[in-house]
Amino acid sequence: MKNYIKAHEWNIIEEGFDPHLNKISESIFSLGNGRVGQRANFEESYSGETLQGNYVAGVYYPDKTRVGWWKNGYPEYFAKVLNAANWIGISIEIDGVALDLAQAKVEDFSRVLHMKEGYLERNFKATLSNGYQVQVKAIRFCSIADDEVGAIKYQIKALNFDGELNIKSYIDGDVKNQDSNYDEKFWDFVADDEADNSCFLTLRTKKSAFEVCTGAHISVQKNGQKQELAMQTIRQEKYIAQQFTVAVAKGDEITFYKTAVNLSSQNYEPQQLLQAAKTALNNAVAKGFEQLFAEQQQAWAKKWQESDIIIEGDVAAQQAIRFNIYQLFQTYTGADDRLNIGPKGFTGEKYGGSTYWDTEAYCVPFYLATAPQQVSKNLLIYRYKQLDKAIENAQKLGFTNGAALYPMVTINGEECHNEWEITFEEIHRNGAIAYAIFNYIRYTGDANYLAEYGLEVLFGIARFWKQRVNWSQAKSQYVMLGVTGPNEYENNINNNWYTNYLAVWCLKYAQEAAAWVQQNAPQRYQELKSKLNFSTDEFAQWQHIVEHMYYPYSEEFGVYLQQDGYLDKEQILVKDLPAAERPLNQKWSWDRILRSCFIKQADVLQGFYFFEDDFDFDTHKRNFDFYEPRTVHESSLSPCVHSILAAKLHDEARAYEFYLRTSRLDLDDYNNDTEDGLHITSMAGTWMSVVEGFAGMRVRNDKLIFNPFLPQKWKSFSFTVGFRGANIKLSISKEEIHIVNLAQKGLSLQIHDKEYELAAAEELKISNAVLA
Repeated sequence: MKNYIKAHEWNIIEEGFDPHLNKISESIFSLGNGRVGQRANFEESYSGETLQGNYVAGVYYPDKTRVGWWKNGYPEYFAKVLNAANWIGISIEIDGVALDLAQAKVEDFSRVLHMKEGYLERNFKATLSNGYQVQVKAIRFCSIADDEVGAIKYQIKALNFDGELNIKSYIDGDVKNQDSNYDEKFWDFVADDEADNSCFLTLRTKKSAFEVCTGAHISVQKNGQKQELAMQTIRQEKYIAQQFTVAVAKGDEITFYKTAVNLSSQNYEPQQLLQAAKTALNNAVAKGFEQLFAEQQQAWAKKWQESDIIIEGDVAAQQAIRFNIYQLFQTYTGADDRLNIGPKGFTGEKYGGSTYWDTEAYCVPFYLATAPQQVSKNLLIYRYKQLDKAIENAQKLGFTNGAALYPMVTINGEECHNEWEITFEEIHRNGAIAYAIFNYIRYTGDANYLAEYGLEVLFGIARFWKQRVNWSQAKSQYVMLGVTGPNEYENNINNNWYTNYLAVWCLKYAQEAAAWVQQNAPQRYQELKSKLNFSTDEFAQWQHIVEHMYYPYSEEFGVYLQQDGYLDKEQILVKDLPAAERPLNQKWSWDRILRSCFIKQADVLQGFYFFEDDFDFDTHKRNFDFYEPRTVHESSLSPCVHSILAAKLHDEARAYEFYLRTSRLDLDDYNNDTEDGLHITSMAGTWMSVVEGFAGMRVRNDKLIFNPFLPQKWKSFSFTVGFRGANIKLSISKEEIHIVNLAQKGLSLQIHDKEYELAAAEELKISNAVLA
């Protein structure tokens, strides 16, 4: 666990330069706008250890799978979100000596992520090997007001010398992915171009044939006065630069404004791409840095107005929740239903940057409450558009009749994960997609989604579950064999309780959805009946499974067993593990992990989170108290679920402990893996820990319900959520619960089992003394 980020309510601050922490900071200080992303690499050259990363959403390469053995049904590739052209580069030499923080003496270094306004600032003083000293201040951002644009303001001041700066403003497309299976470079050169102070580089991905045109414009000021400079163009392999020199005297300050655009063939025809990039770049340059910066600040102000969580009295907790919210909005804006949310977002290459079940289980709730309804709807439409591929994926594994198995990892709907225990067995992901449809409709009231899109997906999933179970003569019940649950420290086990329970829920929900469509959209129902070729006989088969599913249970402990045979394992608690043996996935053999009782992440408890209304308080508590002491939380998705359940059980200490762990997972590098990129999807779980945990927010019977409590370390906390056209701000302090309806629409609320009506623009104050 690291602890070098300074506490601040709105900023992420690093003071002092430690090269050993640089790759971690490159992740933490990453920028993005939903369309492109940029790790916090330096603009100037850096010969030290770094992970260069620029990413364009939706652009991928099918990197050939690298395994020493093969099984039928395996995907042939792993989809990689690509490291794209480096647009930020500003190479600086001073009288022949490169400005390189790995070779210079660095003082007064700071890196600040200004989350409120949406930009990265870096300051330092460097002494070069020739004794020259410079002071540098750099600001950059990826615009969320115009998601094709990025901008840099780079100021360098000569502190103790007269000399000549030799500058190269470049676009470097000769890049590779760190996670390339065969050390292959994924881009081919298409074209380059130049015009005045601008240059352009167009690249095409191998195999997938995406084209991306990157354009960059450079302008220069000396002591505030614009400079007209003779630009020399330099061309190399997949590289273009504009080089110029500037004479400086002691005390002079040079300011570079670099404006860039990234456009892809996803949105433009390839033959139009260069001209579109020129137009976009010219428009951005015409606005100028200050106007672009002002638009960025205004756009972020609106984001924060809709989504901010304010915590009073705990700066570490405040900083953490804002960092998580900030990175979520940098990753996904919902503007394009072809895009989704990779576990690392735009901050690294691990996991391929592709789509996992994390989106449906963790991210959908966040966007439902903090963004316009279309944003979360687009996440669901993304899966609808890939239904045909999900059916193909199931066919490859031997399923028929339109059964759909959504992939564990994908970018285009095809499965591209190549570990057998995941690809073939971690099938609970299907249920998370069905649950997201339910969750979206429950929250928004948009039941018409079932007729438009949802019922087709639910049928494909239900047909999969129907074929995946089998009848056990010995038990006279249905069982599910050879699966892996959310707890990936158990592979190829039988009757994972969570998977069995989720499958039955899907079969029930598909029937309920069909009944709703039949009653409310009869014409559409008939269309789907013909298209999907279903009858009531099929529903009867599903219902038989619902009524006869087997669930492993321990009478001794009064808990649902994670899977058959779980109690055959030696029951050791995490507290009895020596600290030197953790994390297990780095210290133990896989064989030893699989034979242990230790749980990587919430498994049975994931089911209790989804389906909490199916179980009484005592059942929740028994299962939580049994499984939490056996859970090592070596998945980023685990602490948030435990925090929410602990809050439900009035276990404030553990709820707060797990909140801090999930919220500062990356800021404090809990799992020693932040350098690979941030854990974007678990960040949504951090938001859930506050709003669903400490505030107890639920939706039941078409209304919002809150059962809030105030953690002892906090003086108060408040947040804003949108709900069915209303927008409310809830503030919880020791004295009262204060609710303000910010919209021109009334709504019904339930606070601690008492009903309230909140009219448009009305506010409500409830004394905590009365509630107690």
